[in-house]
Amino acid sequence: MIYLELFLSFFQIGILSFGGGYASLPLIEQELITVQGWITNQQFIDILTLSELTPGPIAINAATFSGNQIAGIMGGMIATIGVTLPSVIIVQLLAYFYFKYQNLSIVQGVIQGVRPAVVALIASAGVTIFLTAMFGHSDWPIALSEINWVSVFFFAAGLFLMRKFKASPIQIILVTGVAGGIVYSLM
Repeated sequence: MIYLELFLSFFQIGILSFGGGYASLPLIEQELITVQGWITNQQFIDILTLSELTPGPIAINAATFSGNQIAGIMGGMIATIGVTLPSVIIVQLLAYFYFKYQNLSIVQGVIQGVRPAVVALIASAGVTIFLTAMFGHSDWPIALSEINWVSVFFFAAGLFLMRKFKASPIQIILVTGVAGGIVYSLM
């Protein structure tokens, strides 16, 4: 039964994940933590971290890691199929209709209208990830006494290196991963 529930949950996420992988993160979070209660907020953040570290689209990686966490290897495969199948179907249909009707003003209007909402979805996921990384939770209110100063330093250093020196995200991940392993093992 868990396999069917996993498939249906991730199929629903796949259908509603307009805007790409990062836009799906609030949907995955809501479904897995709040609706189903399958994982904790901390497990979700760990899954996102692993999903970002590994090659491939973050939503598919998150589905695979989540399904594996919930129901083992078969769960990971079923969640992955569930989240990708709607995209395959929807993209095929949209590609057909878009190329046939792309010059219509209503089509261009729809695209322009959806764009800001997609940015809001991505920003919402970013805020949740940021708050959990810095404070250990994403619930309001947050107190400055709860701030994780090591995380703040890694965040600031990574952001600075990427913006100022155009450092590779892979370099940032490797350096902060090694530094985090050292610092947190000493704490």
